[in-house]
Amino acid sequence: MAERIVDGNYNAFGVNKINDELVFTFEGEKEAKCAIRLYERKANGTFRDIPVPEESCIGAVRSIGIQGLDWKKYNYNLIIDGKELVDPYARKIVGREKWADFSRKNKDYKLQSGFDFSEYDWQCDRFPEIPANEMLMYKLHVRGFTKDGGSEGRSKGTFAGIEQKIPYLKDLGVTTLELMPIYEFEEIQPKSLPEEDMDYDGWSPQAVEGYQLLRKKEREEKEAQLPDINYWGYGEGNYFAPKASYAMTAETSAELKDLIKRLHENNLEIVMEMHFADDVNPNFIVDVLRHWVINYHVDGFHLLCRESAIDSVITDVYLRRTKIFYHRFPDYVWNQKQGHSRLFVYNDEFLYASRKMLNQMSGNLMDLLNQMKKQNANIGFVNYLANHNGFTLADLFSYSMKHNEANGEEGADGNDWNFSVNCGVEGATRKKAILELRYKRMKEAIAVLMISQGVPLLLAGDEFGNSQQGNNNAYCQDNRIGWVNWKTLNQNKKYFEEVKRMIAFRRRHPVLTKQEPFRMSDYLGYGMPDLSYHDAKAWTGEIYPSMQAVGILYCGAYGGEEKHLYIGLNFSSGAVKLALPTVGTQIEWELISSGAVLKGSQIEVDGESVIVLQGTVVPQKDKIACTKKQSKKKKEQPQDVIPKSDETLSNGQ
Repeated sequence: MAERIVDGNYNAFGVNKINDELVFTFEGEKEAKCAIRLYERKANGTFRDIPVPEESCIGAVRSIGIQGLDWKKYNYNLIIDGKELVDPYARKIVGREKWADFSRKNKDYKLQSGFDFSEYDWQCDRFPEIPANEMLMYKLHVRGFTKDGGSEGRSKGTFAGIEQKIPYLKDLGVTTLELMPIYEFEEIQPKSLPEEDMDYDGWSPQAVEGYQLLRKKEREEKEAQLPDINYWGYGEGNYFAPKASYAMTAETSAELKDLIKRLHENNLEIVMEMHFADDVNPNFIVDVLRHWVINYHVDGFHLLCRESAIDSVITDVYLRRTKIFYHRFPDYVWNQKQGHSRLFVYNDEFLYASRKMLNQMSGNLMDLLNQMKKQNANIGFVNYLANHNGFTLADLFSYSMKHNEANGEEGADGNDWNFSVNCGVEGATRKKAILELRYKRMKEAIAVLMISQGVPLLLAGDEFGNSQQGNNNAYCQDNRIGWVNWKTLNQNKKYFEEVKRMIAFRRRHPVLTKQEPFRMSDYLGYGMPDLSYHDAKAWTGEIYPSMQAVGILYCGAYGGEEKHLYIGLNFSSGAVKLALPTVGTQIEWELISSGAVLKGSQIEVDGESVIVLQGTVVPQKDKIACTKKQSKKKKEQPQDVIPKSDETLSNGQ
């Protein structure tokens, strides 16, 4: 069939196939000279341009249809006033199939837009829509997650590599994966410094020439040290196309869809992290998100974009059930009842409050307690101790300062405010006492995270102590600094099991994962407040910012539990006594973690420990028996044997 050019269809940007017609729609002023450049898909193939007449224009949207085009033989680009552009709505990018292929630095090298009209059988795939109070997030980099072990053969560093780790993720207790950018981006970044702006007034020509040659040489030497890999993927992207180098075959979209379908089959969600520059049109952002939800069944997005775009996103009807993570939402949203838990505040507030207390660095206990109990009926919160930008959890207790020398920026990059400690030695050590202290701090940290309200998030590898060798800005480290080291899992198996136990403990106690905010009052008449704090005195003690220890009492009935939970936090280095409260009735307390000693109406908590007790209200007729039982316990030495009613937490030494 001969090719025929017809007027287009202005309903959707990009290239859409309608029967035997390909419709090209893009932004272009009527006065601009526009064309579709078709590239032959073969070695030494030529190209030809198909003009887009100025009549094929509505507003600033140009559109034409090409009937009879054998599209499988071509790639394409857009020509606007002589400038060749990759289609911002292209669903496939041709030319980045190989990760970090430096031949692309050739100035004659051109990326091309590709056609992707492939159909996919989703079968009975459904969005899991996991409630906020059941979520556990896990953040990873597709390439770095399995590049250094964790998967086999060609699947290392790919979507298929993640698929192989699904059993591991489910065993850990993960419900929601957050993936750093998986849309197409340019991982090869230019190694160039800005030219120096100098005033040479009064200089001789010879002096100017000599100085410029000297500065040029110095600049070239510095440029040679700059990183040339944008490993993380932030910056300008081709937002409609999945990253080809994260696939094992040329069928990139099918491989990603296979992964998402398999995740959904295992009741796991996928959240895409999306970075948009401030000048990106909010309508474009909405189009991007719709594309991933409709065509790839993505469950949510962590958005890094300007605030003006958020209104368009959260009010879009296509995204009404899609989870949106953002650092701050408009005021009006907080009082709007959400039919589905889908909006989540995602920022560093919990990270800083917890790190300061854990490492005894001018922490404010009240700030941490407020972070631990923060909740909203309409909007959720994401809590984490480590994220891709900053120290890993293990490095948080192994390095007092960042070590970013490998980044080639003379240590000028990365956050200087890490609130980290090295526990006595900077970096790796074999000293047993220091390793034990670091291990204890890590257990304390994960316990604080898991007993807090909101959605806990783990950075990939933190569950077994993965290190980045003190680099807190590994944006360019496509190597074993930036990759997850799976050998560490076997080395730190004991800690890995602790993390799993804490996740399981959180899941068994719904009072720790309430959707509704705590009111710190007994508003339903259960005999005690839903949440209360205690120091050496029960109920009447005062909680103030400089304190280092506190007892937290959760009324189990407010979470549908029969027993109460008491969490003892001691961030100081020495043992502290905390009161065990009663409320007109006797409560029999049962210590279900080591690191403390029961002493009548108090508990002595070891330094730098998080301990857990369960409390059972004793009926009136059993009070005398309970009193005798407690008296007998006082005479006995506490054993490090945990009752069968709950698993060991071991959050203390």
